[in-house]
Amino acid sequence: MDVGAHNNPRTVEEVFRDFKGRRNALIKALTTDVEEFFQQCDPEKENLCLYGFPNEQWEVNLPAEEVPPELPEPALGINFARDGMQEKDWLALVAVHSDAWLLSVSFYFGARFGFDKADRKRLFNMINDLPTIFEVVTGAAKKQVKDKSSISNHSSGSKSKSNSKLGKSSKNQAKNEEEEAAAEEGLDEEEEDEHGDTLCGACGENYASDEFWICCDICERWFHGKCVKITPARAEHIKQYKCPTCSNKRARP
Repeated sequence: MDVGAHNNPRTVEEVFRDFKGRRNALIKALTTDVEEFFQQCDPEKENLCLYGFPNEQWEVNLPAEEVPPELPEPALGINFARDGMQEKDWLALVAVHSDAWLLSVSFYFGARFGFDKADRKRLFNMINDLPTIFEVVTGAAKKQVKDKSSISNHSSGSKSKSNSKLGKSSKNQAKNEEEEAAAEEGLDEEEEDEHGDTLCGACGENYASDEFWICCDICERWFHGKCVKITPARAEHIKQYKCPTCSNKRARP
């Protein structure tokens, strides 16, 4: 199994780019391509692994024959547990093992090419800024964004109550009006920040105002239109949008 033998990143930025490519591939397998991934993980077959490649392509295949392998190997035998668990639990289990594999590959490169303490810390911080595959697959990443928004809104509400207690003199009224205007401006910025923290349920990347997004009416996760192959024109004719994961859950007995 060639999982990047000819792709040897040597700098922190190159290793992180390699990490993101593999991560996007694995997220794709476990979300937008989940039906195909499910079918390929036949329990009747031998031990299978889920591989993610730097070019954002994924593959279910047998483990590498060479010992030791060129790179750390993913979890072995993911197909055996497929029919013995709830599908969402099985996907979450594969996601956890995929997160562990991604880290092992990145820090394998770091060790191989002599990253020092500062480089290793910088690489980890870059990786840690992204939600894990497990968080994307289970929706935990979106919950974290909602919790952050809730705390922010509560703080703004407390500030507004505090402002309402100021004196009623004309001078204080003018001051209140200025503060209210500033608060409204702050709320607008918070809304932008909240959208900025929204993560695509397919690729895990952040919201961008210049891209078309669509929300699943079942699981309430947001997706890039391009990730789920929905255009703005097509979205206008959809009364209730169901993402690939929710569609597959209802379609499969």
